[in-house]
Amino acid sequence: MDPFLKYFEDRPRRERDAASRLHGVFCSFPGVEMKERYRLPFYYGRSWICYLNPLKTGGFELAFTRGNELRDFSGLLNFRGRKQIAGMVIRKPGDIPGQDLHILFAEAYELDRKVPYTHPGKRGKAGS
Repeated sequence: MDPFLKYFEDRPRRERDAASRLHGVFCSFPGVEMKERYRLPFYYGRSWICYLNPLKTGGFELAFTRGNELRDFSGLLNFRGRKQIAGMVIRKPGDIPGQDLHILFAEAYELDRKVPYTHPGKRGKAGS
């Protein structure tokens, strides 16, 4: 079985189809690959860009790990009380915002390529 599909094998077909469509878009960018982290499919370039998190209530969240650094002109992202990670819930292929999502992922991809990721807990401590 395709390693990607194992995350969605027990989910409704429409969720699998939506996740598969996103997987194809993300992996079409040069150097982007899926890696399993925290039992979830994460998409990496130089560091993590985004991940798909199946939700117990149905659907899954597409979450951008550096959401706080993205411009999100279309207002697609929701922080849900988080400071850094922002995402959107997708339940079926029709929920994928097409061109706007492609633009958002392209921005996240370029951010990953040009600005090194610094983990919030590793920015340096006083007295170090």
